[in-house]
Amino acid sequence: MDDQKRGYIYAVVSVLLWSTVASAFKITLKQLDVLQLLLISSITSLLVLFVFSYKKLGVLRRYHLRDYLYSLPLGFLNPSLYYLVLFKAYSLLPAQEAQALNYTWPLIVVILSIPILNQKVTIVEIIGMVIGFLGVLLVVTHGDIKVLWRGELIGVTLALTSAVIWSIYWLLTIRCSGDETIRLLLNFSFGLIPISILYFLTMQQFNINTLGLLGGVYVGVFEMGLTFTVWLKALSYSSTTTQVSILIYLVPFLSLFFIHFFVGEEIYITTILGLILILIGIILTRYQNILYHKK
Repeated sequence: MDDQKRGYIYAVVSVLLWSTVASAFKITLKQLDVLQLLLISSITSLLVLFVFSYKKLGVLRRYHLRDYLYSLPLGFLNPSLYYLVLFKAYSLLPAQEAQALNYTWPLIVVILSIPILNQKVTIVEIIGMVIGFLGVLLVVTHGDIKVLWRGELIGVTLALTSAVIWSIYWLLTIRCSGDETIRLLLNFSFGLIPISILYFLTMQQFNINTLGLLGGVYVGVFEMGLTFTVWLKALSYSSTTTQVSILIYLVPFLSLFFIHFFVGEEIYITTILGLILILIGIILTRYQNILYHKK
């Protein structure tokens, strides 16, 4: 089997696993509160990342103090703040809406890259952003603009805020060098500190049932830890990242299948149409990368 085929296999596995996590969020949040899920999943993901990077830990001796200090704010952004906001959004919104709104982060990256990276925006990217955010409006309102004022505004705001947080995190990691798994291990190590402090400051009892514990572990393994390393494998085997990264666009649609059958939500046609518009917008904002197959 050649490397490209291996890349596709790893990519398909990643896509399938990531497609289940929206359902896992919603199901687990019926058993745990947001902070409990955040703590269990973060600890689990840290253990998974440690196992996968164990043989590479020697490189940490070559890291400078500035490398460790840079991981502090990154760890605060992801996993701490990002998943805190995201899980809260999922607790307030239907899973299909929360995942669609969170998936707008590539559009927000284009906007934030203007002040952060001093990048110029093309006409194609502007058209893509307009189409994408029209999709957001369709998902949120179900085609009725008055729905915006019927009590889901907080959840919608949190879901979009999670996309902003992830976009900032993504932009800040662009210039990071070194092994990505080690970097993520460092970020999650530092990120566990504020999560633990926040959890114990709330004086919550650790009364967690088996289903909730299994759900938290599942999220930690398949959202934060294992799937990320599998995805990196897919990218490493592929001749260009575009060849496998295009498969990631299947995730929100496959997620709807799992949300319907495991969470029991009725999937609205407006959610599907809105997602299509969001993905068209994302593809247009990435038009040049896709066109030239940049790695």
